[in-house]
Amino acid sequence: MKRLFFALLYLIPTAIFPQTTKTDVLVIGSGDAAFSSALQISRSGVSVVLLTQHPAIDLPNIKATKPIEIFRIYEQVKQKEIDFTTSLKRKSNTPKKKKGIKEKADSIKLFKIINDTILVDIKRSGSGWELKLSKDIKAKVLIIADDNKTVLSKLNTTNLKPADLSTLNYRENSYRTTIAGVSGTANFLSLYHLLIPDQENLLYIDRDNAEIGQAAGATAAYAAFFKTKTSLSSLKRIQGELLNYKLSLMPFNDVKPTDSNWLAIQKIGITGILKAEIRDGKVLFNPEKEVLFEEIKQPLKDYYYKAQIWFDDHKDVPVNLENTISLVSYVGNKAVDATKAALQKKWNHNYKFSSKYDLKKNLTRREFSVIINEYLKPFDDVNVDKTGRVIR
Repeated sequence: MKRLFFALLYLIPTAIFPQTTKTDVLVIGSGDAAFSSALQISRSGVSVVLLTQHPAIDLPNIKATKPIEIFRIYEQVKQKEIDFTTSLKRKSNTPKKKKGIKEKADSIKLFKIINDTILVDIKRSGSGWELKLSKDIKAKVLIIADDNKTVLSKLNTTNLKPADLSTLNYRENSYRTTIAGVSGTANFLSLYHLLIPDQENLLYIDRDNAEIGQAAGATAAYAAFFKTKTSLSSLKRIQGELLNYKLSLMPFNDVKPTDSNWLAIQKIGITGILKAEIRDGKVLFNPEKEVLFEEIKQPLKDYYYKAQIWFDDHKDVPVNLENTISLVSYVGNKAVDATKAALQKKWNHNYKFSSKYDLKKNLTRREFSVIINEYLKPFDDVNVDKTGRVIR
């Protein structure tokens, strides 16, 4: 996690031995999910080997419409003409004056694809995994992104099933634990449905969904980087990493990653402070609709003790800019006048709002999301438990 938890140290080159290849994460599979998992792992600064089984990954089978530009990147891999083995180089945050270290970091080969290779055996190796091919591969974390019965049979475990998806509904809070929304549907993947009880450092996903693959890749990369167990995954850090790479965690059909306010809307959507409309199997955030007093009162009170006092003092007031500034200033201990001045300066230039700055203006869901996200930071600063319940 290049900006969040992977900006902490320089990656040591993966050791290569005559009979054993060591990597941080091993991905097995031949579909969109396998490739997107491996790509996210390499982007997050962790070494990965993608081991395909029959059939090998083939460019025409990689869909061009996925959110992480699989087609474009795989095309670049093919053009290199190196047996579909790519060296996606880690970008270093090293200052220019440390030139030697930067050059060393840039030379690390993080992403290797081994196509259509017969798998002989899989077994545990300490807390990680060892696979026997023509030579052995050792990995800290294993992702299976395929339903290959031969592969699964070698794990010597029963009742192993791919991670279940959930359908968004607001009677439960599990949507706050999402790590991937499935575009065009109301489905999402909870981190805690991805993790397998009693099976550390093993993830199993369906082969054909790139969003789910990307989420699995970030989760595996977290465990490998921090040398920890997948059961100890940090929800917030994994969510943050995936948002950094423009994966929609809430499957809002009407707010795309190209939207200038996409990140704020995603974060507020995950908190449930503003809830989406679920219609005909799709999730609509309705960013241009005006915010209603009753829809925000209880969610904000759930997140902030001081919001309870503010709402007790403000009964059924319009959710206009002036009242929203009063709310965030009181709850967030900010000066009202300074908040007004900052918002006026940023309104059109930074936030790209099409409306005029007007204190009496009733706010749209888009505008309210941006203000709450920036001035209260409920997604970043308030934790939830494994059920999505707010922890204060």
